Amino acid sequence: MTEHDTSIRAGAGVPGRTDPDPDALKMYSFQVFTKLEGAVTAGMIHLGDKLGMFRALAEADQPLTTDELASRTGLAERWVREWAHNQAAARIIRSHTGDASGDVSGDAAVRFSLSPEAVAVLASPEHPAFGMGMFHRLPQTMRTLEEMPESFVTGLGHDYDSHGPEGAVGIERSFEPWSNAFLVPTVLPALDGVVDRLQAGAVVADVGCGAGSAVLKMAEAFPASRFHGYDISRYALGRAEQKRVEAGATNVHFHDPRQDPLPSNHTVDLVTTFDCIHDMTDPQGMMHAIRGAIAPDGVWLLVDIKARDTFAENVEKNPMASLMYGISVLSCMSSALSEPGGAGLGTLGLPAAKAEAMASEAGFTRFRTLDIDHSVNAFYEVRP
Repeated sequence: MTEHDTSIRAGAGVPGRTDPDPDALKMYSFQVFTKLEGAVTAGMIHLGDKLGMFRALAEADQPLTTDELASRTGLAERWVREWAHNQAAARIIRSHTGDASGDVSGDAAVRFSLSPEAVAVLASPEHPAFGMGMFHRLPQTMRTLEEMPESFVTGLGHDYDSHGPEGAVGIERSFEPWSNAFLVPTVLPALDGVVDRLQAGAVVADVGCGAGSAVLKMAEAFPASRFHGYDISRYALGRAEQKRVEAGATNVHFHDPRQDPLPSNHTVDLVTTFDCIHDMTDPQGMMHAIRGAIAPDGVWLLVDIKARDTFAENVEKNPMASLMYGISVLSCMSSALSEPGGAGLGTLGLPAAKAEAMASEAGFTRFRTLDIDHSVNAFYEVRP
C-alpha cells in the first residue's frame, strides 16, 4: 500500500484520525440528503406543472383542500394529497390548517394555496419570472444519467435532440417569458441605432433560434424587417415553423444551417445569439461565420450565461453554481462535446473576457457589456 493509500484510510489525510467526527458526519449526511430532497421535490414540481395543479391553485379564489384540488384537476385525491404535502413541506405552496373557526382538523381539512410570488413562478407563463421550462424537461434531462457513464469514458456528449421533442418545448418555456417581456422594449433599445434600422427595414439572423420565440416577437414589432432563424434541432425548427404559420409571419424564415448556412457576404444588419454559443461544438467557428454574415456597420447581440473567469469566482459569486455545473454535464457541455473535437465550453464557460477574446479572434473590434439586469444572462453588443 502506498503512502497516499494509507492517508486515505486514516481519514482524508488527517494523521491519527481513523473515524469521522460524529457531529460532522451528521451534518455532512444532512447536506447530502438535502440534495436528494431537492431532486425529488423538483420531480414533484414537474408533476404540479404537467398535471395542472399549480394552475388550479392559482385560479382558485380561496385555499383548496386536496379533495377540491383533485376535483378541479380530475385527479385521484390520495395522490394529490401526498403531492401537496411534499410541496407544502418544501415551502413551494402554502398550507392552512384549521377551518374558518380556527379549529384544527385532520389532514383532509388542510387547505393549500399559492403566494403571489408562487403564482408568478409556477402558474403564469406570461410573467417574466415564470420558471417551469427547466422543470418541464426534467424527465428528459435526468434520463441522460443513463447515458452519462459512456460519455465519461468516450468523451462524447449528446446534442439537444437527444432530449426529444419535450426537451425543445422545455427550452422554449424557459426563455420565452422573459424574452417576450423585455426583448423589444428593453434589450433592443440598448443597442445603439438598432431600433431605427429595424423600423426602416433590416435583415436579421437569430442563430440558435430554438422554437423561434425571439424571432417571431421581433418580426411582429418590426414588420418592415426580414428575419431568419437558424438552428440544428429538428424538434425546435418544427415548433418554430408551426408557430410561424399560426402567427401568419410572412417576414420570417427558419433554416437548418447544415443545409442552408448563414450568408457569407456581409449582408446581415443584426445577428442575435441567445444562450447558445456555449452549447456549440465549434463556437469559434460560429463567431467567424457571424463575422462573415454581418454588414460592416452591423451589430451582433451576444447573450450568454453570466459567468466568471474561474471556478472559485463562480462559486463565490453565483449561488446557483452547483446547479449550473450539473446542468452543464447533463445538457450544455454534453451538447458542446456531441461531436469529436467539440470545444466543450459548458454552461459557465463563456465569461466576458473569453467572449471578447473569441470575438476579437473572429475579426470583431468592438465589444460592449450592456447595462441590462438579468439574474442569469449577460448581454453584449459586438461590432465589426
